[in-house]
Amino acid sequence: MTIWYNILAAVNEVSKDLQSKDMLIDVAIEQVQGLIAYFEKYRETGFAEAMINAKKLAIEMEIDPVFPKKRQVRRKRHFDENEGESSQPTEQSAEESFRVHYFLYIIDQAIGSLKRRFEEYQAYDDIFGFLFTSERLNSMDNNKLKDSCDRLQNFLKKDELFDVDGDALLVELKLLRERLPKEIKTSIDILNYLKRMRCFPTASVAYRILLTIPITVASAERSFSKLKLLKSYLRSTMLQERLNGLALISIESDFLDKIDYEVLIDDFAAKNARRAIFK
Repeated sequence: MTIWYNILAAVNEVSKDLQSKDMLIDVAIEQVQGLIAYFEKYRETGFAEAMINAKKLAIEMEIDPVFPKKRQVRRKRHFDENEGESSQPTEQSAEESFRVHYFLYIIDQAIGSLKRRFEEYQAYDDIFGFLFTSERLNSMDNNKLKDSCDRLQNFLKKDELFDVDGDALLVELKLLRERLPKEIKTSIDILNYLKRMRCFPTASVAYRILLTIPITVASAERSFSKLKLLKSYLRSTMLQERLNGLALISIESDFLDKIDYEVLIDDFAAKNARRAIFK
């Protein structure tokens, strides 16, 4: 319980940030990278700390703070085995066995999952990273900026069509770096500035695409969490149509609070009545 509390407490804070509507990819990368570093450190020192806390809790609850020993089952030696072949390997203590087969297994699974997520975000960083902040945009020379614009054009290209013209984006970003106020630093602030200026069409498209990506990821994670609650925990025989409807209602609850359900129900009943009359 102590181990799971420490794991879930760390994951919960980062998970909330990743599912927020205004989450940015550069922030998500820092959050996931920090969580990976936390688990790697926790892998080395966490078990000893958890043991100390668990023993204190066990004493307070008047529970003997020891690991139960498993009953050893001795294998019967076959007639054709030598004495040395049937000897049992060195047995681990109950505490060490728990650390190796339970604690380390859980932490390694968490680190592996986070690294896969980090690689996904890192792929977006390689494509859109130069647009994340004004600091990164200003730190690039013209050659690196051109390479980044060409890479973004190729990434957003399909057949002979592309959403962003790399050459046009390069020209606009060079001009934008000279005109961008010092207090504007994040990508969302840059996009709001571009909306006011109305003279950077290609850069505006690039920043719109950049800021759409994290919203898509967060919406998907919120959807899966709601679907799991509705389908697995409350009902196991629900049809897909009803499940989709309930998930949508739960996700868009803020919008639905403003709707008058009575009017919708009356309209639906009236339509059904008219259909029955015509039939």
